[in-house]
Amino acid sequence: MNIQGNSSYHEVHARSLTDPEGFWAEAAKEIDWIEPPKSIFDPSQGTYGRWFTGGVVNTCYNALDRHVEGGRADQVALIHDSPLADSVTKFTYAELLNEVQALAAIMQDFGVAKGDRVILYMPMVPEAVVAMLACARIGAVHSVVFGGFAAKELATRIDDAQPKLILSASCGIEPGRIVQYKPLLDEAISLAGSKPKACIVLQRPQLTCDLAPGRDYDWASLRRKAMNDGKKAACAPVAATDPLYILYTSGTTGIPKGVVRDNGGHLVAVKWSMFNLYGVKPGEVWWCGSDIGWVVGHSYIVYGPLLHGATTIMYEGKPVGTPDAGAFWRVIAEHKAVAFFTAPTAFRAIRKDDPEGKFIRQYDLSNFRTLFLAGERADPPTVAWAEQQLKVPVIDHWWQTETGWCIAGNPVGLGMLPVKHGSPTVPMPGYQVDVVDEAAKPVGPNTMGSIVIKLPMPPGCLPTLWNQDARFKEAYLSEFPGYYKTSDAGYKDEDGYVFVMGRTDDIINVAGHRLSTGGMEEILASHPDVAECAVLGVKDAIKGEVPCGFLVLKAGVKRAPAEIEKEIVALVRDKLGPVAAFKLAITVGRLPKTRSGKILRGTIKKIADGESWTMPATIEDPKTLDEIGEALKGRV
Repeated sequence: MNIQGNSSYHEVHARSLTDPEGFWAEAAKEIDWIEPPKSIFDPSQGTYGRWFTGGVVNTCYNALDRHVEGGRADQVALIHDSPLADSVTKFTYAELLNEVQALAAIMQDFGVAKGDRVILYMPMVPEAVVAMLACARIGAVHSVVFGGFAAKELATRIDDAQPKLILSASCGIEPGRIVQYKPLLDEAISLAGSKPKACIVLQRPQLTCDLAPGRDYDWASLRRKAMNDGKKAACAPVAATDPLYILYTSGTTGIPKGVVRDNGGHLVAVKWSMFNLYGVKPGEVWWCGSDIGWVVGHSYIVYGPLLHGATTIMYEGKPVGTPDAGAFWRVIAEHKAVAFFTAPTAFRAIRKDDPEGKFIRQYDLSNFRTLFLAGERADPPTVAWAEQQLKVPVIDHWWQTETGWCIAGNPVGLGMLPVKHGSPTVPMPGYQVDVVDEAAKPVGPNTMGSIVIKLPMPPGCLPTLWNQDARFKEAYLSEFPGYYKTSDAGYKDEDGYVFVMGRTDDIINVAGHRLSTGGMEEILASHPDVAECAVLGVKDAIKGEVPCGFLVLKAGVKRAPAEIEKEIVALVRDKLGPVAAFKLAITVGRLPKTRSGKILRGTIKKIADGESWTMPATIEDPKTLDEIGEALKGRV
């Protein structure tokens, strides 16, 4: 297959590896520096080197002030679209800057200064974006904790980050219910050894809460007074290597891992990606359908589009049920978005409810050019369905909280490469992605192994964990010397396309054969009656592990589940052969997921294996785990 086409990708990627300093020095010209970097990369700094050392910069200035000064003052910067609150609110660049300057000044009144940490525990409201940018403005380090996260998990993050201030809200809104944040926040603070100096609480009209005297302050009152007094905070100069934010990975055991993102590398990488990867031009409308609690929300709801001078959409709703499976198409049509980035699980939910795509044809999507998927593996049947329904390129891409932006993707701005279903395409500039065996030796094409990234990591990736350099080295850099361990397994084909087949934990060992659950899920998802699925290894006395497939059927399927389960077993045997030992397919009403849409495979496995398990903090609906337990009775 000739994959060169009209894309400049190959020469751009090659240059990024042969001349990384020249490549990233050029990309850094897109950023307004207070003082340019003295060194593009300094290998003597940090755990594996640091980017843009000696540079002085301000992220908020690059996201807002320079656009206001440069002619975008009246362009819409942020559209907040909330079917849950039944509202659409728009902020121009000038209006957003005004809000950020005032909140930053309020934070300074509470004694927050450069280097201090501020935790944001907030729903998907415009004030959350304002708060992130206000922290960046004064050099404070924000740590966004997903709104509605359990008190214990919030407490561990308070203890690790030791924030001077916490910004929160009275509630979040979910379909059919209000999630009270304040009791969770109060309990977390009581559990935490480190206490914040104060909390600023946004009272939402859907549910207000009591404020603790002497500790809690009303957001609207403080804002009103600051605006009346004309209070505005200036941009603080910070080192390129100073932290912009800490984002905790969603582990729930022990001390959480606080991924650090620095100012300089992050600015350069996400700004570069907005056109070169996503093909979006300044002034265009871009939508990333994530949550600001996750890395995707940080990079592509807030920072990337604003650094680029685009208009960003922030959506408080769901892919289905707010009000129907046409919700996404309504947002794209109404706001004229040119590109959309969401998780594959969202599309599986839409496909389940609207398999024929009837809702899609109710909206004018003439401005819409590209769909991007990331968050977990985009199974080929879902990608094919989206391509067929939307008639636009559907681009899977792969990245991690730790990297902050895409590791492997299909660079729309450099010229798209041919899509291969099941692959997020090729490594992005700055990334040398290798597939290695246990001895860290690269393996040949189409051979499964551990996917690793050659050090140094490119700009934008984590330089370390918050206050845990030794843990960073141990968790990511020690197993494969000279490489960063992604903990993902897969292979590269003869064209250099990357295939991520699952976490290394998801490779199951069936009687000595290493099999990918991702490959089996692909087969299950190809069945015409299956909306979504999960395959995991369950304990087996003879083979060690055997695969078990959980199926969710499409809406309107009338056939008996037992009949479909038999067909699935036959399909896997036909495609993979008896080596897969696939004999167990179980139909369920829905799969347990995190609130970001990832299937909780580890917890399902523990239930199937009869092991003790704890309720994951990020679960969308705890009842789904009981449903899994019921479905498994008498089957394993």
